[in-house]
Amino acid sequence: MKNKLAKVVARLIILFICALVIYIIWDNNRITIAKQDVLVDHLPKEFEGYKILQITDLHSKEFGENQSRLLKSINSTDYDAIVFTGDMILKSQSQSTNIKPFYQLLEGIKNKENAIYIPGNEDPEAYYVNSKGVLVKSKFIKGIEKRGVKFLESVYSVKKNNSTINFVDFETSILNASQSEKQTNGIFLPEYVQTKQYIEHRKTLMKEMSGINYLKNDVLIALNHYPIVDKRIDSLLNDSSLKFRNRKYDLIIAGHYHGGQIRLPFIGAPFVPEGWYKWGGLFPPQNRVKGLWEYKHTKQYVSTGLGSSNFIPFLKFRLFNPPEFNVLTLKQKK
Repeated sequence: MKNKLAKVVARLIILFICALVIYIIWDNNRITIAKQDVLVDHLPKEFEGYKILQITDLHSKEFGENQSRLLKSINSTDYDAIVFTGDMILKSQSQSTNIKPFYQLLEGIKNKENAIYIPGNEDPEAYYVNSKGVLVKSKFIKGIEKRGVKFLESVYSVKKNNSTINFVDFETSILNASQSEKQTNGIFLPEYVQTKQYIEHRKTLMKEMSGINYLKNDVLIALNHYPIVDKRIDSLLNDSSLKFRNRKYDLIIAGHYHGGQIRLPFIGAPFVPEGWYKWGGLFPPQNRVKGLWEYKHTKQYVSTGLGSSNFIPFLKFRLFNPPEFNVLTLKQKK
């Protein structure tokens, strides 16, 4: 009797594991669209209903041959701007292999009238200093630009009549003209940013950033790969040497967390990669893992993204957390 019961239990366990594996494979390869309205206090009527499509954390994931399934979803979606917020590739793979899925995606996207990219920690570095001592863009960045996407280093403006949406690189936007980027908890700092050639290049970026007008009809949207956690916002607000407290960000758009990648029923994400949190992001506040939130008048939207990180190699999959891209719609706060 006991042997029969043990066999039944063993079969049930095997059946459950097989069903879970099948579900994970299916869930990791479907595409969902997360839609979110974002209220902006002073949104000009020209930008009422303005739609921003966000792609993040692709990590070289392929959705059909030549990204056919992902492209079908994107190209059938109405949007005004498309932003890529980093980690489009997997650094651990050979560069010739992992860049291709991202390039295939860019080549197949039809609406690139306002297409913007910022790098993540897994992407190749944007610049290098060549043998002649000249700062040049990397092959990866040149490939992005060749495919019709703007590499955002400072500001990119979209104008309608007398109104403007300014998309800015967050980390550059908080600096004063004389400052260099500093190492910050949980943020990867490229080697080239400390070179004298890039420091000189940054002067041009800061000049471009200084042209941002704080007019009633202007909207300021910052792009960053990394979410800006509450503790860091407090730190930025208390640092008078930075411009954060003077910038009136209407929205920050980020990725990086993957929504935790592994999500558990009734619990949520047991971990996100965040250096500002205790234990490096273990047991994070669940209302700061994905979606829209506001802290001290700063609205922020964080996407769970499309791909999977291999930070823990045997957990390179998503659990109860399907791939997504996002459509954010700006609306006047009434």
